Amino acid sequence: MITVFLGPPGSGKGTQAQLLMQAKGWPQLSTGDMFRANIKEGTKLGLEAKSYMDKGDLVPDSVVIGMIKERIANQDCNSGFILDGFPRTLPQAEALDLELKGLGKQVDKVILFEISSDALVKRLGGRRSCENCGAVFHLEAAPPKNPDTCDKCGHLPLVLRKDDQPEVIENRLKVYDELTSPLVGYFEAQGKMLRLDAAQSPSEVTEKVLGAY
Repeated sequence: MITVFLGPPGSGKGTQAQLLMQAKGWPQLSTGDMFRANIKEGTKLGLEAKSYMDKGDLVPDSVVIGMIKERIANQDCNSGFILDGFPRTLPQAEALDLELKGLGKQVDKVILFEISSDALVKRLGGRRSCENCGAVFHLEAAPPKNPDTCDKCGHLPLVLRKDDQPEVIENRLKVYDELTSPLVGYFEAQGKMLRLDAAQSPSEVTEKVLGAY
C-alpha cells in the first residue's frame, strides 16, 4: 500500500504519517527529514537543499526525485510506504508514477489535509524543533514536558526553524498554492483522493486517516 499525504506545510501530515506508520508498519518517507539529516551532516546535498529551504522555496525536482528513487529501493518499502511531503509538483508526481510503474507498483491512496491559511500561520509560528534529533513540538498544541527541552533526547534549547518564521511561512504557502495545489486535480482524476478537514483535533484526524484503510 503506497500512500501520499498531500497538504500545505503545517497541516499535520507529519504527525499523522507517524501514527499511520505505527499502526500499519509502513515507513514514513519525509523529504524534509531527509534534507535536515543531510544539512546536519554537512553533505553536498544538504547544503544545496538548505539554500532553498531557508527561503521557503522548493528544492529542485531533480534532487528530490533522485533521493526518493534511492530510498524506495530499500527492503523496508517492499510492502508499502507513506510519502510525506512528496510529490510537491506535477513533474514530481509524474516522475513518481513512472518510477513506480517500472517497479510494478502505483500510488494507492492520496489523503489531502485541508486547512485555512490563517490557521496554518498560527500553527507554524508556534512550532519549536530540536536541532539534535529533529523532534517537533508546539507551544500550545503539543508543548515539551520540560520548557525548551526535547522530550526525546533531552537536547536544549528548542528552536524556531527559519522555515517556520512568519515571512518564510507566507512564502511557503504561496509556493504551495502555485506549485503543489494542482496535484489535487491530478490525483482526483485518478480517483485516489480522500479529503480531510485538518482543522479538526489531531485525534479526530487520526480516526479518519486510520478509517481509510
